[in-house]
Amino acid sequence: MAGSVNARRAPRLLLAACAMGIAMTSALAQQLQDPTRPASTLGQDIGGAVEGPVLQSVLIAPDRKVAIISGQAIALGGQYNGAKLVSVSETQVVLRNGSELQTLKLFPDVDKHRSSADDSPKAAVGKIHRKQ
Repeated sequence: MAGSVNARRAPRLLLAACAMGIAMTSALAQQLQDPTRPASTLGQDIGGAVEGPVLQSVLIAPDRKVAIISGQAIALGGQYNGAKLVSVSETQVVLRNGSELQTLKLFPDVDKHRSSADDSPKAAVGKIHRKQ
């Protein structure tokens, strides 16, 4: 008779253990933060307040170009705070307000410089030069 009592308890104990495991897993999952979330939504300081419009993303397709400026999707030729979006490239956009142009960069803290490695002697190694 003692064996039949344990046999009846085993499924209940297993079910209780599974429920506790699920509860602990969901509690742990709630503590994790999404690493792809922008820093400002995680409560982290991203280097101080930024004044004016901020270019957050660009979308370039064969039939349209769109810039995400301070959370608003603006199509090429569209308006953002009275300024017209006149240019969209992979890394920046240009807004025109009257005769004033404002360039917004996707990565404003990154300066891109062209390397002079193509002119160095090492760059010539492996190149085939043909007389014409």
